Amino acid sequence: MDEYSRFVDWDKMDVTVQSQDAKELTCTEFQELKQLARQGYWAKNHSLRAKVYHKLISNIPCRTVTPDANVYRDIVVKIVGKRNSNSLPLPEFVDNSLVPTYCLNAEGIGAVRKIILCIANQFPDISFCPALPSVIALLLHYSKDEAECFEQVCRILACNDPSKRLIDQTFLAFESSCMTFGDLVNKYCQAAHKLMVAVSEDVLEVYSDWQRWLFGELPMVYIARVFDVFLVEGYKVLYRVALALLKFFHKVRAGQPMESDSIQQDIRAFVRDIAKSVSPERLLEKAFAIRLFSRKEIQLLQMANEKALQQKGITVKQKSVASPKRQNVHLAVHAENFKSEIVSVKEMRDIWSWIPERFALCQPLLLFTTLEHGCSLSRFYSHSEGHEPTLLLIKTTAKEVCGAYLSTDWSERRRGGNKLSFFGTGECFVFRLQPEVERYEWVIIKHPELATTGSEPENHASPASSTLSSGSVPSDPSDRLSPFLSARHFNLPSKTASMFMAGSSECIIIGGGDGQALYLDADLNHGRTSHCNTFNNQPLCSESFQISVLEVWGFRDTMNG
Repeated sequence: MDEYSRFVDWDKMDVTVQSQDAKELTCTEFQELKQLARQGYWAKNHSLRAKVYHKLISNIPCRTVTPDANVYRDIVVKIVGKRNSNSLPLPEFVDNSLVPTYCLNAEGIGAVRKIILCIANQFPDISFCPALPSVIALLLHYSKDEAECFEQVCRILACNDPSKRLIDQTFLAFESSCMTFGDLVNKYCQAAHKLMVAVSEDVLEVYSDWQRWLFGELPMVYIARVFDVFLVEGYKVLYRVALALLKFFHKVRAGQPMESDSIQQDIRAFVRDIAKSVSPERLLEKAFAIRLFSRKEIQLLQMANEKALQQKGITVKQKSVASPKRQNVHLAVHAENFKSEIVSVKEMRDIWSWIPERFALCQPLLLFTTLEHGCSLSRFYSHSEGHEPTLLLIKTTAKEVCGAYLSTDWSERRRGGNKLSFFGTGECFVFRLQPEVERYEWVIIKHPELATTGSEPENHASPASSTLSSGSVPSDPSDRLSPFLSARHFNLPSKTASMFMAGSSECIIIGGGDGQALYLDADLNHGRTSHCNTFNNQPLCSESFQISVLEVWGFRDTMNG
């Protein structure tokens, strides 16, 4: 065996990874490295993978003072002493995570705990890092000794490149990543998301497991392939693979009864046994077939979720017997405090599962209803302004129910003066609940190829045209921002905003999501819809309808009053 075999139980390893083919890796260009990593170039040669990992990790920009192998040799005896390494207690920041064996021998299994304790000693600022045991167990396969593994993990933890996210080390970072994953599932795995909503009261609780699927449940040969690409491309790869796992879970389990009382347990079991249905190559192929936004956009979404958590004081893990992991973070609508003339609690919870996670932390607050406030459009504006986002619900006299999630304050309508100008962000969407449930997103989110290059038009005659324009689009797709987030939250140029909502003293226009558009007259008694046949969608409701009840809901922060 080679020099990287000290901690490996070769009887448990796939024999193909023992290939001793003489391979070298000489390329340094990012695009070529990315291609080789995705293809598994070094996956079937244990020694080559070890050398590649060492090279990639050595190139990670780190803090000036980062613990190295010599530090480990100096502190390990002092910290561990003569205690049995297999019984060493783990620090609280790993959150009782699984310590995967990953085909390690007895020495390797004990080494994982020793390295974790030494890292806890050298990184007192780490407060929450459940992925750490898995990362250490994996890297031990490709280390000559414990000290070398310690040094490699330290370099990953000490990365100081602000544009490179590697491993979450605080509860805030971890929790916001769970929310970001939930947002991505909502956009890219709608069928699976619908299943999660149907079988779980708290969808975010299910999505909080996404890192455990990768760092804990996923078999060794799979996580190693994921890690190959992760070291080259970064954190976004983890989102991609977790989304692919959820897609495969839904495909394999669709229509089948749950195997346990918990959807979380079912997903974990599926990931553990993934070899029965999906190969590592197929998993990665699926992951990279998902059309995500740019890395920059993922970072902005993560920032928005972190900001929302900070504003609500959710920055550290709360200890609670009833809910030890996710106290005060719930994706639900409290039945006792909710009353609508249009939707039931169950229907409102379904709507709540569609909205961005950072607002799903809030509870619905009724701002305006035609039953109480009348049908004046000016009164609609006065009650809705100052609230962002808002939720519009409409029930027609034909008992159809539709609505819209509107990301931007209605006061923005004034920026166009007396002209009817569009505003909003790509997070807006329209939906219907009756006669059947359907959500329609902004067209360019699902069809970015429809975006046109050019300056942002100042005025729009109809939302049908606005759905095909997103302003100037940079030529480099990796740096392109779709209209996903609100421009002013991040001081972004106006070209990142979409044209989804418009209002004047005469009418309201909402939509264009997947070609769907909703027009409301000034008296709030009548409306009409239009839809684009390009995507073969059913309309929101009747082409011309009479409003029975209209409600506007805001988002109340229950933790900060």
